[in-house]
Amino acid sequence: MLKQLKHLLLITSVCLISACGFKFQNGGLIPQELQTLTLESSDPYSEMTIVLRKQLQMNNVNLVDSQQTIPVLRLNKITMDDKVASIFKRGREAEKVLILEVEAMVKLPNHASFPISAKVNRTFFDNSRAALAKSAEKEVIWHDMREQAARQLITKMVALQHQIQTK
Repeated sequence: MLKQLKHLLLITSVCLISACGFKFQNGGLIPQELQTLTLESSDPYSEMTIVLRKQLQMNNVNLVDSQQTIPVLRLNKITMDDKVASIFKRGREAEKVLILEVEAMVKLPNHASFPISAKVNRTFFDNSRAALAKSAEKEVIWHDMREQAARQLITKMVALQHQIQTK
């Protein structure tokens, strides 16, 4: 009887929360100075730029065209690499470590610049017998790594709040 009451209470609370329009607040921690900024990249249609733009918009950051009075987030360098972590007995690659490094810079209108970077590592088991499936899996992993790197960059932008206020 107690177990059924707990289930009923849980279901009722989930229904009430979902029915009232409750949602987590995004972007509440981003400094006011960085709520509106310009995103610059050498390739505006690269996968990393698109993922970063999406993550910024999810955090309620307004992206505008370049202006003198708006801070700029510039993607400087994106490095994708893989290294062999282990091999099979016959000398073929068995496991790889995928590495994504992103270097960016936040430039304020007063010409103060703050470098930020993100590094993401993942392991990937590479089976040459299922090459097509592993290729698709590898692309999904790279996409997840880009999203994680974008979230890390946004977290580091939040950490700049104290430095921005002192300059």
